Amino acid sequence: MKYPAIQNYVGGQPANDSGTATMDVFSPLTGALISTVPLSGAAALDAAVQAAKAAYPAWSATPIKERVQIFYRYKTLLERDMKALADLVREENGKTYDEARAEVEKAIELTEFACSMPQLIQGEFLEVSKGVEARVERKPLGVVASIAPFNFPNMVPHWTIPNAIVLGNTMVLKPSEQVPLSAVKIAELLKEAGLPDGVLNIVNGDKQIVEAICDHPDIQAVSFVGSTKIAKVVYIRATSNLKRCVALGGAKNHLMVLPDAHPEMTASNVAASMSGCAGQRCMAGSTMVGVGAIDGIVAKIVEEAKKIVPGQNLGSVISKEAKERIEQHITEAEAAGAKVLLDGRNAVVPGHEDGYYVGATVIDYVTPDMRIAQEEVFGPVLAIMRTSTLDEALAIENANPYGNAAAVFTASGSSARYVMDHANAGMIGVNIGVPVPREPFSFGGWNDSKFGACDITGKSSIEFWTQLKKTTTKWNPESRVNWMS
Repeated sequence: MKYPAIQNYVGGQPANDSGTATMDVFSPLTGALISTVPLSGAAALDAAVQAAKAAYPAWSATPIKERVQIFYRYKTLLERDMKALADLVREENGKTYDEARAEVEKAIELTEFACSMPQLIQGEFLEVSKGVEARVERKPLGVVASIAPFNFPNMVPHWTIPNAIVLGNTMVLKPSEQVPLSAVKIAELLKEAGLPDGVLNIVNGDKQIVEAICDHPDIQAVSFVGSTKIAKVVYIRATSNLKRCVALGGAKNHLMVLPDAHPEMTASNVAASMSGCAGQRCMAGSTMVGVGAIDGIVAKIVEEAKKIVPGQNLGSVISKEAKERIEQHITEAEAAGAKVLLDGRNAVVPGHEDGYYVGATVIDYVTPDMRIAQEEVFGPVLAIMRTSTLDEALAIENANPYGNAAAVFTASGSSARYVMDHANAGMIGVNIGVPVPREPFSFGGWNDSKFGACDITGKSSIEFWTQLKKTTTKWNPESRVNWMS
């Protein structure tokens, strides 16, 4: 194996979960075995929670101005180790180097935003009656947990780690068992930056450890990012145990293309949206709804998609099982009557014949009843449906159970406004195929793409990671007493 066996990280040190089962970790680029990861259980989780619990009093009592100094230093370490971090993401997840580097750059931006927290959580103060003062302050929750997915092994942990910890919480991170390597490096760099032992802990595992996180009585809040099926389960289980929870699920994002859209800009945006990160992102534009005469734009999309080459500017998908599932979606759509304009099945990268690659795929004349139009494919596949009017396109978008993102490509401001007002999604793009908000704005969709109130990123994450303390004081016994005092 290229890397040592992964261990949990508890109290600032690697923790060997002896006797537990392990799972092999493969690089999707080559199919080679690169490490193993423990499938820890409730006992290992409890050790991590107790370490976080022990670290909490001192950490939460540290002034926030001092807490952010650690993350200022951490940001410089991320910048220093940019290439090594990107290489790690690429090897365990299969991204291209440029995509992996962009993921680390986003992690740096998230860390930078967390450093602004002292300016964002200033309390409120008011003399509410003569000699009576009321004060509102934000306080941390205690021990919190973050469950991260495979598709962004560096970025998504940074959705939660900087904000939650800067705000005074201590954390248990559970990375995806398919991509456990980046989490180790994150913990090492935070320790180098001066984060006290026990403030961040890592436990590895599968379904069993997720259930244990939802059940543990000392964990106050849980964030989850993954599929909708599991997000629902996590949200129901965590909240039934009286925890705060935000669980982000999957998506079926619709890109509505109007005849007046700029052909070249639309084609490049749509092709990039459906194929970026091999389509393995909940913001992928996996479904296009063409309105009216858009044959010329479809032809240009195919031209752009042909420039996307596996092993060059298109990374691998995460596993052999994922490759088989994605290709089955294409085969089923074709059998159901859709027309495959560009076929990415059976892609092979010379020298990496055992890697898990699916080429960019464009499928036209898909109908709303087809499975590929309804389910999240999570691969570099674009399914094109056709309508006569924008209202028909919006009806298709509104009917899908998800609500992460939607976009419209048009030169008409009134058409764009109409989609902004009527699309049933939490993140809307106008001539942008991947409408991801950047800090200080938060990430999150609607409907079956998100379960729970608040957000785990951006300025609104403060609501999730903290609680309010209200204090009323009086120092003037000479003042008369009334109902306000």
